[in-house]
Amino acid sequence: MGFFKKLFSKEEKKENLDKSLEKTKTSFFQKISKAVAGKDKVDVEVLDELEAILIASDVGLDTTIKIIERIEKRVAEDKYVGTAELDVILRDEIVQLLSENNTEDVEDFVIPVGVKPYTLLVVGVNGVGKTTTIGKLAYQLHQRGHKVVIGAGDTFRAAAVGQLRIWADRVGCDFFTKGMNTDPAAVAYETMEYAEKWGCDVAIVDTAGRLHNKVNLMNELTKIKKSMSKRLEGTPHDVMLVLDATTGQNAIEQAKNFTAATDVTCLALTKLDGTAKGGVAIGISDQFKIPIKYIGIGEGIEQLQVFNKKMFVESLFERTVKTKDSDYDVQN
Repeated sequence: MGFFKKLFSKEEKKENLDKSLEKTKTSFFQKISKAVAGKDKVDVEVLDELEAILIASDVGLDTTIKIIERIEKRVAEDKYVGTAELDVILRDEIVQLLSENNTEDVEDFVIPVGVKPYTLLVVGVNGVGKTTTIGKLAYQLHQRGHKVVIGAGDTFRAAAVGQLRIWADRVGCDFFTKGMNTDPAAVAYETMEYAEKWGCDVAIVDTAGRLHNKVNLMNELTKIKKSMSKRLEGTPHDVMLVLDATTGQNAIEQAKNFTAATDVTCLALTKLDGTAKGGVAIGISDQFKIPIKYIGIGEGIEQLQVFNKKMFVESLFERTVKTKDSDYDVQN
């Protein structure tokens, strides 16, 4: 794999995102179209239908209620809101929610200026795509000229170390391991040591993906973080929780457990291309006030994107949806 492989343009990123959200858009807009059929204004019945649609899209109850209340307020202030305006209002409110949760509109993979090595601790349960996300992120950063090391801190799951090594070899980045059944905190410490010694720009440390009781989880993650900061003060710079979009409300439960166990600073949402429940991105970000940093939009090594809220909402609300019965194309 060549180091100078062409990177995606903004237009190509948007096209890839459109494709990944197709299932969500199709389900979402089919339901909205049915809800407003035969109506010329947004009334209580339409809002009730919209509430049910948002909940079914795994936006979450609390976030859904917040959105509906905001729309009700706008309808009351404007006196008359036609159903044709509903998409615009809904889009505006979702962008505002994401803005309130410190989700930035970053267009590319960047690391903080003046921080070397930038350190990222990655957490999440088994099966959410944690290893794959680490590999894809390492690839993206390596493609941009950064020297990256991956630390294999999941030392308990069979084949976890081997899978990460395969990713490191595939990407062309550095790899640090102490093998299976070793102390994860020691791995984290020595990964920091390795990154400093060999001049790495980025150090990504994996953690065990099992979700045992909260006390043990908290103790283990706290120990790992302390070990990192003992070797390099101020690390980790970010703690990223990886969640699987296809699990819907279960992803929110996982977020509750991990945010209770450690200071999660950002989120990565995987498998958006495989679900009609893309609304979970909105609910998780709103409920936990944690910015979404990356989204997985396919299986390919290059199919990890920086989450751009404006691009995400724009893609979600562009209606170019093919159904079994008809096609409709409404560009907002």
